[in-house]
Amino acid sequence: MTVVDVAAAVDIPARRELPPSMVERMTLIMDAFECRTTRLSLEDVARSTHLPRSTAHRILDQLVRLQWLEHTGFGYGLGRRALGLGGGDGTNSEIREAAAPRLHSVQIRTGLVVHLAVLDGADVHYLDKAGGRFAASVPSRVGGRAPAHSTALGKAMLAWLEPEEVEARVGGAIARLTHRTIADLDTLHQELNRIRQRRGLAFERGECFPGIACAAAAIRGPEGPVAAISLIGDAQTPLEKVAPLVVDAARQVSLELFPCLETPGRGHRAPAFPEQTWSPQAMDRLLVAGQSGGWL
Repeated sequence: MTVVDVAAAVDIPARRELPPSMVERMTLIMDAFECRTTRLSLEDVARSTHLPRSTAHRILDQLVRLQWLEHTGFGYGLGRRALGLGGGDGTNSEIREAAAPRLHSVQIRTGLVVHLAVLDGADVHYLDKAGGRFAASVPSRVGGRAPAHSTALGKAMLAWLEPEEVEARVGGAIARLTHRTIADLDTLHQELNRIRQRRGLAFERGECFPGIACAAAAIRGPEGPVAAISLIGDAQTPLEKVAPLVVDAARQVSLELFPCLETPGRGHRAPAFPEQTWSPQAMDRLLVAGQSGGWL
């Protein structure tokens, strides 16, 4: 008599492997963001992690709520907590570290004062200041603030924002600091348009402090400006001759902070950086414009 294994005879589904833990699933998702500029859709995350779409969506929502990720119109990206894991003040520390050698180089080459600042509401917030013989005469300090609309730093960053965001930031705070300060939104929008036409190069002469001139360019990320670099001199300083150095320094810091911008691919959105820096022809046109007083 043959003994039949009843359990084997019955068609019992194979035992499924247990899904990974929540920590493992979160790690899979975080690993999908290759660098700080990566932007992924829900479908990108589900495909990369092999998680069910509903599971990926639920975990993404939790990570956004806890600020490990952020969700914008461009997709999901690393959030404040992920970017600030190194300690200190997070992104600002990273910006200072990336910009420091460029600030030093520009300051040595020009002998002028160099600023690094970020946009904070209606103000610029100074992160760094590299001195020179003129440093003591410039009434700025690391950690200090100035109205964005009155500085080349602020205008360089505002120029890359949508007009509605510009108005939301500075519309209620626009005011005249000197007789040269832009004091109305229409004039400010016209100036920001001129800055865009100059490939992001901003100038300011006596708008924030009398007798002080400034040239600046924004450090740009995948979704807009993240900081700006400026050169400062007195009213007679020919900033037009050294302004391309500021633009080049800002571009190099952008690529240091956002290396994915050099080879944008899936999940990356790159700003419209020129393939090369200022050409000799462009510099000649800048010098002619500056000598003819066509900056402002």
